[in-house]
Amino acid sequence: MCGRTACSLGAANLRRACAYRDRRGRQRRPEWLREERYRPSYNKGPQSCGPVLLSRKHVQQDADSSERVLMDMRWGLVPSWFKEDDPSKMQFKTSNCRSDTMLSKSSYKGPLLKGKRCVVLADGFYEWQQRDGGKQPYFLYFPQSKNHPAEEEEDSSEEWRGWRLLTMAGIFDCWEPPSGGEPLYTYTIITVDASKDVSFIHHRMPAILDGDEAVEKWLDFAEVPTQEAMKLIRPTENIAFHPVSTFVNSVRNDTPECLVPIELGAPKELKASASSKAMLGWLKSSHEGSPQKKEDALPRWKSQFIHSPSPKKSSAGILREWLGQEGGPAAKKHKV
Repeated sequence: MCGRTACSLGAANLRRACAYRDRRGRQRRPEWLREERYRPSYNKGPQSCGPVLLSRKHVQQDADSSERVLMDMRWGLVPSWFKEDDPSKMQFKTSNCRSDTMLSKSSYKGPLLKGKRCVVLADGFYEWQQRDGGKQPYFLYFPQSKNHPAEEEEDSSEEWRGWRLLTMAGIFDCWEPPSGGEPLYTYTIITVDASKDVSFIHHRMPAILDGDEAVEKWLDFAEVPTQEAMKLIRPTENIAFHPVSTFVNSVRNDTPECLVPIELGAPKELKASASSKAMLGWLKSSHEGSPQKKEDALPRWKSQFIHSPSPKKSSAGILREWLGQEGGPAAKKHKV
C-alpha cells in the first residue's frame, strides 16, 4: 500500500534529480509541463497533486518516445470514461492499484493497454505498522550515498549529487469534464506484495523501479509493450527505512518534522546518528527550494518525540537544534 508520500525538492532541483540519457545517449533533463502548479510537500496524500515522469510522446505525437517530461498530476486516477461532472463523486478509491488485478479492472486496464505508464516521484513514502496501542509510522526510501552534498544550488548546471528520488511505477489517465472545461490528469500507484525486509511494517508496498534502465523501459510505451513492461512490476529489497513521529499522521502537518528519524521508546530528546545527519543535510538543501513558510506560521504542537518549535526559527533551524548531538536512531536497510 502507499497512502502518503513526501516530495520536498523545488521544481528546478527535481528536474536535475531526474536527469537521464535519451536513445542517442545524450544527457537530458526532462522539461516541466505546467511547472507553476507544482508544490513541494513533506506530507502528500491522495487527491493532492504530485510530480510524475512520462514519455513526451503522450503530449507530442511526433516526439521520440524515449524523451521524458515532468508533469504535476492529481493522485487518484479518474478514468477517461467517467461520466459525472465532479470526479469527487467516484464511488471507489484509485490512489493505489494492485498489480495482480489491474488488468481485470477497467479503470486501469484501459489506460495501461494504451501505454499510459508513468513514474511517480518522491523522496520516499510513509507506511504505518500496526502495533499494540496504535500504529507506528515509518518513512521508506532508497538507500542514499554517504557522499551526497549537504547543499545543492537550485540553478546549478552540474550533475545532481543530492537525494536519490524514489521512482514508483504508476498509470495515468486524462479525464475531460462532460460539460467542458480543462482536462484533468490523474495517476495511481501500482502496489505489490511487500519485500521480506519491510513486510513487518505492511504486507503491501509500491512497485519500485530501481535504476534508470527500469524507468526507461516503463516509460517507453512505443518500444516496450505492456507484457514486457509488466515484468518490471515486482517487490524490491533495495529499500531503507526508519520510524518517524506520529506528527505525520495528520496530512495538515507539512513540515520537515514529518520525516525526522526517531528511536522507538527513546526519551523526548532526539540525537543525531550518521544516518539522521545525512537526512538533515538533505532536508537543509531541499528546504531551499520548498515553499517558504512564515516563521510565525509554524505549528505549535507537542508530541511524544519532538519539542514545540520556536516561532522564531525556520524548519531547517529547528532540525539543526534537534539533531545537533551524536548518537541516536539510524536508518535501517534490513529488518533487525
